[in-house]
Amino acid sequence: MGWYRDRMLPKIIEKSLGTDEVAGWRRRAIEGITGTVVEPGFGSGLNLPLLPPEVTKVYAVDPAMRGRELAAERLAASPIEVEFVGLDGEQIPLPDDMCDNALLTYTLCTIPDPIRALLELRRVLKPGGSVHFLEHGKAPTERLQKMQRLIDPVQKRIGDGCHVSRDHPALFTEAGFDLETVTAGFGEGPKPWVYYYVGRAINPE
Repeated sequence: MGWYRDRMLPKIIEKSLGTDEVAGWRRRAIEGITGTVVEPGFGSGLNLPLLPPEVTKVYAVDPAMRGRELAAERLAASPIEVEFVGLDGEQIPLPDDMCDNALLTYTLCTIPDPIRALLELRRVLKPGGSVHFLEHGKAPTERLQKMQRLIDPVQKRIGDGCHVSRDHPALFTEAGFDLETVTAGFGEGPKPWVYYYVGRAINPE
């Protein structure tokens, strides 16, 4: 799994989540983001060209060195400073109350302990800061949810821990965030994999 996870999987993610259709969903999640942003799951920087000029710096967190290599052209072309600060979204090496906002796209589905990761975001976010998010997760019908539960064990293996069945709004609420906005709907592709949640969750003051 080491070679597959470190070298092959980042290229698969780059291809599958780098489409124009997915970029449209990313733009919805990114809308209104400003200031210093912490981004667990930075990957190959697919969000970077979509960030508005109001973003002044990105603190990137990601375990995949191959992702950084794939991000090289985007990093070079972006006027936004990017600093890589860690490998694990559950342990972000930043001081408390440092970041204005956070960005999560297709990230909580993979983190082993999503609640711990969200609590870590609450720690590094300023009070009143927000998490802009786009995640694929729990579908709206029992039939699809059953399929997702059957798929999850295999998906976790081929996707390095990725789940298709997580209830992301419930995770934010459990971690103490206030859900400001959340909408959900199907993207393009097989339905168990493409039920998307996009929105913003606020770190209470």
